[in-house]
Amino acid sequence: MFRESNARPTLGIVGFGAFGRLMARHLGPYFRLCAYDPSPPAPDVAGFEDITFADLETVARSPVVVLATPVDRIRETVAAIAPHMQPGALVLDVGSVKSMPAGIMKQGLPDNVDVVATHPLFGPQSAVDGIAGLKIAVCPIRGGQGRRVIAFLKSRLRLDVIVTTPEAHDREVAAAQGLTHLIAKVLVRMEPLPTAMTTRSFDLIIEAVGMVRHDTAEVFHAIERANPHAHDVRRRFFDLASALDAELAGET
Repeated sequence: MFRESNARPTLGIVGFGAFGRLMARHLGPYFRLCAYDPSPPAPDVAGFEDITFADLETVARSPVVVLATPVDRIRETVAAIAPHMQPGALVLDVGSVKSMPAGIMKQGLPDNVDVVATHPLFGPQSAVDGIAGLKIAVCPIRGGQGRRVIAFLKSRLRLDVIVTTPEAHDREVAAAQGLTHLIAKVLVRMEPLPTAMTTRSFDLIIEAVGMVRHDTAEVFHAIERANPHAHDVRRRFFDLASALDAELAGET
């Protein structure tokens, strides 16, 4: 599937939202792409004339299938594609959390289907200048195609691949991603914020906010609710902030 070859295998994308479209732009040179999006109205397909849009059953029969649906729809998506998968196929997801989707894919997909859980640690906003050098977490779950996926991501897409486990991934991104989105949500609600009399450090914070402020509510809820470690990180952050507030108020 993900192999060095002149032949272009078919890759099916389930979910053609912002990240599905981003994937299509970068995977098009290496695969014949077909896509299905479950959400009405029909997705904006301008600029993607080379992609075949088909029903879910057709897309699920592809030798490589990427699930680009919201994390909270992974279970129903896996149940829908499982009866149509071909033996030896490869399924990947691109969700912001890994433990729950990895478990669902491992249990819900046929045993003769390989599973690799991934999390591109970037999105459309941070990929405007290309994806070379950006990070992606890869968790091989089942089957032998994980090595080929890693090699493809490194050599063809030139991504910085971090091979990890779902548990280790979720533990780290609960802070790295969870806190970023949490702080961004608070700062957006504080707007308008200064734009002229600012420091470089403040400008960098606002730049970080701009990179995630347009993420969907589903992405934010997946990061903060579906990650089993996010609650503890969030509580520690708020507890420390409260303690600091009390200290500055002279109460401690």
